[in-house]
Amino acid sequence: MPPTARGERIFDVGAVAFDLDGTLLDTIHDLAAAINALLADLGYPPLPKAEIRDLVGKGMPNLVRRVLASAFAVSPAAVDDDEVSSALTRYQGHYAALLGRETRLYPGVREGLERLAAMGMPMAVITNKATRFVRPHLDLAGLTPFFRVLIGGDDLPVKKPAPDPLLHVAARLGVAPAQLLMVGDSTNDAQAARAAGCPVLILPYGYNEGEPVQNVDADGIVPSLVDVAERVRLIAPKHP
Repeated sequence: MPPTARGERIFDVGAVAFDLDGTLLDTIHDLAAAINALLADLGYPPLPKAEIRDLVGKGMPNLVRRVLASAFAVSPAAVDDDEVSSALTRYQGHYAALLGRETRLYPGVREGLERLAAMGMPMAVITNKATRFVRPHLDLAGLTPFFRVLIGGDDLPVKKPAPDPLLHVAARLGVAPAQLLMVGDSTNDAQAARAAGCPVLILPYGYNEGEPVQNVDADGIVPSLVDVAERVRLIAPKHP
């Protein structure tokens, strides 16, 4: 298949994997509400949603650690692990109660997934979000049927940016890593893809820990999942 009309690369792949928060779903409203409920429990004032957005990345424990560091006015490394563990339990309780209340699909997500499904493209979700919250989010959004494999942050010993989740999904779907396109919104996604030997496209609207997505080492930036569907061609899988 030739490049697109704009001269963009077409990816010959056997499957596509997506990040969740900041890629498929705009979850920052629920995340921020749960964080501020946690801070209220601990006797601290709320943080602005924009600040919390920049703290999202590398999973819930890391988010809680960063939030506590902001509240205590110390570095994240200075926050005691036991404090993080205790606060994480409280935070997850609040998040479970709020889950899906203000979460929204990003524009083009459903249409893009429908186009990929119409091609017969196998799809997966690879997220650092705690596993217990992954399927409920997708169920509430009506997206679960699109995906053959769901990998949350607790399913493997390590999370993105380690390559292991992507390599695991490639094996589960029976494709070589080079034939698994990773689609995400952050450096974590791109670093995991590079380490696994997967191509990677980045969306510009998500949560990249406050850094511009133009600085991410990826194979391209696409406006929406509709554009992802226009940039791929399904090929017969070659087992790793």
